[in-house]
Amino acid sequence: MSRGEDSVDNSYDISVEAGVTPLLGEDELRADCDLVLSSEGIERPCMVSISIVSDERIHELNRSWRNVDAPTDVISLECESPSDPDLAPGESCELGDIVLAPAYITRQANDFNTTPEDECRLLLVHGMLHLLGYDHLEDEEAEVMEAREDEILSRIKCDRAVCHVDLTRHRDGDTQ
Repeated sequence: MSRGEDSVDNSYDISVEAGVTPLLGEDELRADCDLVLSSEGIERPCMVSISIVSDERIHELNRSWRNVDAPTDVISLECESPSDPDLAPGESCELGDIVLAPAYITRQANDFNTTPEDECRLLLVHGMLHLLGYDHLEDEEAEVMEAREDEILSRIKCDRAVCHVDLTRHRDGDTQ
């Protein structure tokens, strides 16, 4: 997976909580996010914060931001939209924050017959699409988001041949 010659110079603030082991390296996190942005036709440079945290920390964030008193796999917090008319041409867009909990992701990967790394790839793409305005609360929205995830994941090197997305787990569970 390589960035195209016409790719935008996005910036990422990646932090890993002490004692937490990330499932994907920083280069892959950046490349996968860049792929989502280019797949969505985003031509404005974007800034994204990615935090890799413990189950305890994501539980706190889920309770604070979503009023859900449980840990989860991913939380996305939107800031600005790349299409915001108040942004000057060429000005960077502070897209938002993605928080991933690798221990939680690892536990649920087996339930969905995937590897922890592939589950993390899916959830990173999922989180990026949320930052870009996608949602899955209604069936039609979920179908659109699922199709985008499938298309983007087909362009990411995964551990297994198929990385099919099934958003019903995200709509019915406690995840975003």
